[in-house]
Amino acid sequence: MAVGAESSRFGYILDLLKRDKVTIKGIERELICPACKELFTHPLILPCQHNVCHKCVKEILFAFEDTFADGGSESSNQSSPRIKISSSSMDRIDRISRSGFGVYTGRKRNSLTPRSSLFPCPGCQRDIDLGERGINGLFRNFTLETIVERYRQAARAAIAIMCDFCKPPPQESTKSCMDCSASYCNECFKIHHPWGTVKAQHEYVGPTTNFRPKILMCPEHEMERVNMYCELCRRPVCHLCKLGGCHANHRVTTMSTAYKTLKEKLSKDIEYLISKESQVKAHITQLDLLLKETECNSERAKEEASQSFEKLSHVLEEKKSAALKAIEASKNLRLEKLQTQAEEYQGLLENNGLVGYAQEVLKETDPSFFVQTAKQLHVRIQKATESLKNFRPAAETTFEDFVVDIAKQEDILGDLAFHSNGLETPEINEEQSRVYNKALISWECPGKTDSADTYVLEYHKLNREEESATWQEIKVCSKSKVISDLDDNSSYAFRVRGYKGSICSPWSQEVILHTPPAPVFSFLFDDKCGYNSEHLLLNPGRTSVESRAGFPLLLGSEHMQVGCYTTLDYIIGDTGIAKGKHFWAFHVEAYSYLVKVGVVSSSKIQKLFHNTHDVTSPRYEQDSGHDSGSEDAFFDSSQPVTLVTLGMKKFFIPMTPASPKDPASRILPLPSCLGICLDCDKGKVGFYDAGCMKCLYESKVDCSGMMYPAFALMGGAAVHLEKAVRARYGEYHDDF
Repeated sequence: MAVGAESSRFGYILDLLKRDKVTIKGIERELICPACKELFTHPLILPCQHNVCHKCVKEILFAFEDTFADGGSESSNQSSPRIKISSSSMDRIDRISRSGFGVYTGRKRNSLTPRSSLFPCPGCQRDIDLGERGINGLFRNFTLETIVERYRQAARAAIAIMCDFCKPPPQESTKSCMDCSASYCNECFKIHHPWGTVKAQHEYVGPTTNFRPKILMCPEHEMERVNMYCELCRRPVCHLCKLGGCHANHRVTTMSTAYKTLKEKLSKDIEYLISKESQVKAHITQLDLLLKETECNSERAKEEASQSFEKLSHVLEEKKSAALKAIEASKNLRLEKLQTQAEEYQGLLENNGLVGYAQEVLKETDPSFFVQTAKQLHVRIQKATESLKNFRPAAETTFEDFVVDIAKQEDILGDLAFHSNGLETPEINEEQSRVYNKALISWECPGKTDSADTYVLEYHKLNREEESATWQEIKVCSKSKVISDLDDNSSYAFRVRGYKGSICSPWSQEVILHTPPAPVFSFLFDDKCGYNSEHLLLNPGRTSVESRAGFPLLLGSEHMQVGCYTTLDYIIGDTGIAKGKHFWAFHVEAYSYLVKVGVVSSSKIQKLFHNTHDVTSPRYEQDSGHDSGSEDAFFDSSQPVTLVTLGMKKFFIPMTPASPKDPASRILPLPSCLGICLDCDKGKVGFYDAGCMKCLYESKVDCSGMMYPAFALMGGAAVHLEKAVRARYGEYHDDF
């Protein structure tokens, strides 16, 4: 009964598909390859269940290879005119090829043996792992191929399929052989399928170009037919795949059971969708209204944006007109003053102006008339004489006061964008952000949901000499970014904003981070030279060391009747420094009782480990005659390393002649991260608060030999080397 009901329901659905309600024309969208945007040709099923043409898959893989070989050149995809890879897909191809993934070795075009098998699916925009066999491990979708062929026949209608074996001109074919994968006319079919032979038993159908095998073979084991279905991978498999292949531990079912189950589910889903036809039509009507509303709203938004820019333009025009008028008025006033001054000096020439007039007055012989005129004239002559002695132009020729400063306005206009109240301002997480060998900048949005699609991270170097800084911009799709090529011993300001389409959020608050004073020096703890495995414990990566008092110290406590030295265990870095300036950082656990950090010369390493004191030694017995006071003096005077002492959450500045006498002034809070900067060229070593790159203490050191990072631990203590900043997977950084 169940089988009959299932068959009846599926038959009803097929009837609907055959009617005008669901025409073959209506499903054209499902038959288009997402890569080439044309009808599928030999479609392959990707692990993500999307279909892509066989030829398109190969062309995308070749684009991988060419992009990697050409260094990501823009011309690498020009040799494939058929494929239409979007810019976002090409960005992903660029990204994966730079990362070292998805690159196929060998230059033969028919060879697809992968070194790695990441493939950017053009359907879901994800990077899909094709497995070790790559394209050879993908199934061909024969069902989709059949539907595409039916669509092609419906589209070309009366266009005939010609015989593959006729001599020119070929005749129209009347049948196609599914075993031979060829089309024949009646005469050629009789010739190639003679009666009484094996070929006469071949299966033939009407003329078609879609030839599919009768039996689906396993792509992993080409001689085996698929007879099971893997429920985990959702793909057909053969018995060898289940016995010893990659599906050995997967749950599988028989092909008939999978066929019945999937067909029943598909039938129910299709029946449900068909029963909701009225609801679908209502949604379509609503979407049509939304399309029209979007068109209207976009036009309104364009008009409002145009009006806003017109207002700005009007304001600028007014400011421009006022500025030009002010310059013109100042010019006219200055020209008038200079012209008047020029005319006055012209009058000082002989027989001209004031001098000529004075010469005529001198000809007056009547004293009373002469005195009456000469007094005023004499004052003018005196003024002219003074101006001649102290010549100064009546007006300035430069217009320095009329220079328009638009630097701030340029910055404001540069930030001009669509601001939305719904797009939250991101905040840079100062705890997760850090600068070491590179800068790692992390940010988050205050709200629970992240409404931004992309982010823009900007940074610039703080320079007192430059008044206006030039921001460097990086587009980021995640919420963190690794930045390299920063200058040493510098401060940088960082800010970030979110984008959703053309809408952007305001800039986050600027965060200032400091780079180390020198290039970062990488090393691990040395587990061979002087390493005491009984007292010290290294992690497998040799990046952390922990001191443990252990059982030997308890045994040694039997001899501790009076004060004596306890164990001080040393460990050094596995790499030395011969020259240059280098910096490294580390963390000291807050519970650490005593830790010494610094540098040691290769010539003093043996002496360093030789002087290590051990309470379990017989010379520390109460009656050994050992003078602990003299040992103290000897040890302090012959210290073979340059060290500072840390412990109990404190940083102790070493006692020097120049240091303050008050011990309290030499004790600082222990920073969460400490750094050491060794300058071999100048013979100096500095100890830094690596959080703010502030120097806490600096001293001279003899760098005549190879220098090694040195650490000493006593009691319960632990030191962890700072991890280098590396690009995470998903950022696809150049250093991947």
